[in-house]
Amino acid sequence: MTPAPIAVALDAPDLETAARWAGLVTPHVSTVKVGLELYLRYGPDVIASVRGASGVRVFLDLKLHDIPNTVSGAAKAVARLRPAILTVHASGGPAMIKAAVEAAPHTQIAAVTVLTSLSEADLGRIGIAGAADDAVRRLAAMSVEAGVTALVCSPNEVSAVRAEVGPGITLITPGVRPPGTDSQDQARVATPEQAMADGADLLVIGRPITGSPDPGAAAAAIAASLRRTSHA
Repeated sequence: MTPAPIAVALDAPDLETAARWAGLVTPHVSTVKVGLELYLRYGPDVIASVRGASGVRVFLDLKLHDIPNTVSGAAKAVARLRPAILTVHASGGPAMIKAAVEAAPHTQIAAVTVLTSLSEADLGRIGIAGAADDAVRRLAAMSVEAGVTALVCSPNEVSAVRAEVGPGITLITPGVRPPGTDSQDQARVATPEQAMADGADLLVIGRPITGSPDPGAAAAAIAASLRRTSHA
């Protein structure tokens, strides 16, 4: 059975827990995501630990954002760990994005458009006027022009971004919550089935899976639900 297009966010308190979660969910999902906190605490060792013997795809979510030369060096440094995906902030601009793409040719660079924790009021306060989906579309188009082949956007903007960039770009959506789960610190959310129907390619799901008493069973249930929807 093909693993579901889900990246499980391994926001674990320690390396052992992250590796255990990865082992439990790997039969059911295509990807595991290592975020900034875990990477800063354990460094490159975390990648080998969560990849394990299965060779599951690792999504390294560092959201690099600095001057182009610094981002180039950082992307080159982590590229040797062979992550499948590495994130940068789209708001770093086209030169920075291009630097990351060129520094890590064997890793898919994903540009983060607007964080899913930000509401439109938040965007106004940091100087981004207008609707969130307009800002996301602009950043998406600029990022693709600069060379990325993947974008991170909330489920609310997936269909608009797909219309903007066409079929060849991987759309990654955090802020995905199965029905009945708490939205927590995400402001713009949708169910896994809705996000896929709107054009997402990879769903980032964390606490609804890792906060479950049985993360493997939770991952399997969401994967099964996606399969049912796709065959409906």
